[in-house]
Amino acid sequence: MKRMLAGLVALFVAIPAYAKLNVVVTTPDLAAVAREVGGDQVEITTLARPTEDPHFVDAKPSFIVRLNKANALIEGGAELENGWLPPLLAGVRNPKIQSGQPGRIFCSEGISMREVPTALDRSKGDLHATGNPHFMVDPLNARIVALHLADAFTRLETSSAGIFSANARKFTDALDAKIIEWERMLAPFKGREIVAYHNSWLYFAERFELKIELFLEPKPGIPPSPSHLAEVISKMKEMNARVVIVDPYLNRKTAETVARGTDATVLDVAQFPGGVKGTDGGYIALMDYLVNSLAKALGEKK
Repeated sequence: MKRMLAGLVALFVAIPAYAKLNVVVTTPDLAAVAREVGGDQVEITTLARPTEDPHFVDAKPSFIVRLNKANALIEGGAELENGWLPPLLAGVRNPKIQSGQPGRIFCSEGISMREVPTALDRSKGDLHATGNPHFMVDPLNARIVALHLADAFTRLETSSAGIFSANARKFTDALDAKIIEWERMLAPFKGREIVAYHNSWLYFAERFELKIELFLEPKPGIPPSPSHLAEVISKMKEMNARVVIVDPYLNRKTAETVARGTDATVLDVAQFPGGVKGTDGGYIALMDYLVNSLAKALGEKK
């Protein structure tokens, strides 16, 4: 009996412990979807904080350690992280996440990119060669990303293919139902003018048939001048634009100044779950907040 027990112990010791896929993700929105799809099969590390400007993330040396241990790296793939991710990767010695490997996952694949420039002209501000990189605020794009991640995770861990597929289906089914609800909530405000600080809400505006074409920044990434803000105030009065949306990493006081001059409401928004209060529950919770708070603000400012 003792020999049998000893043999069983040795057998269990010899069996390697189940290891989750170690996945590093650049931004919290992509991480939220990756968590939905990967479920218990993945361990997620997110590099950017929810309240951080994704163009200028504080690239810490600890990130290199995490990247060296990763089975996969998920990034937007539309140059959003170009200011800080390439220098990090230059110090990484992990062949699994090099370009062309299954562990290097670009979420822009399959996305219909908007505002792709015909030529790069830095005098026009911070442009991206592949188009506007803020595509995740369109929930249909989040759906595309979820299915893409299910395929990518399956290539890395084929034995869990069924789990990834089922998780993605559960998330996209919930998303599909929510999209109907969100479109219904914002339908009364189709065509309404909204002012944004930075041009990061194009995809959201297109999905819900809103107009977000006036910005506190004169050009993407260029700080607003007093003369430009005066012009914005004048245009807001002409268009009867009464809501200004501002992300947590931008200057809210500037938005408040503009709002005082136009009797507008400043609405705190975020591209990432956790960026504003009440959005910690994931991607759908974030979109719920955005749609509900915007519908309320637009309803109050007719």
